Amino acid sequence: MYSEKVMDHFANPRNVGEIENANAVGQVGNAKCGDIMKIYMDIEDDKIKDVKFKTFGCGAAIATSSMATEMVKGKTVKEALELTNKAVMEALDGLPPEKVHCSVLAEEAIHSAIDDYYKRSGISLGVEHNCSGCCADCSKKNI
Repeated sequence: MYSEKVMDHFANPRNVGEIENANAVGQVGNAKCGDIMKIYMDIEDDKIKDVKFKTFGCGAAIATSSMATEMVKGKTVKEALELTNKAVMEALDGLPPEKVHCSVLAEEAIHSAIDDYYKRSGISLGVEHNCSGCCADCSKKNI
């Protein structure tokens, strides 16, 4: 069902935790769905120096959070904004169809943190981060 990479990132997640005084924080998900991702970033000179996450959810949610943070660490903000859920899934050697929403949340969490960074810097990207629609009860609002 799950690839070896998904199982590795679930059992040994990278970048777990919180960054004190992070200058970029993004949170996405829906408690009714059961998956909530929070991303913390330390961005200096337009580069992501450090990134950490806290995820409440299934193994796929933890694995996609872990992989997404690995993929953006050390990248420029612009490069990180180009991260897609498809790229996260490919890096994990795929996800079952019913778990694709986890990769969408990982992409949205990274983008939400960067949007927060720009807002703190007085720059608006005009990006909205809505629920991925993974459940029928979705309020279409971030938590």
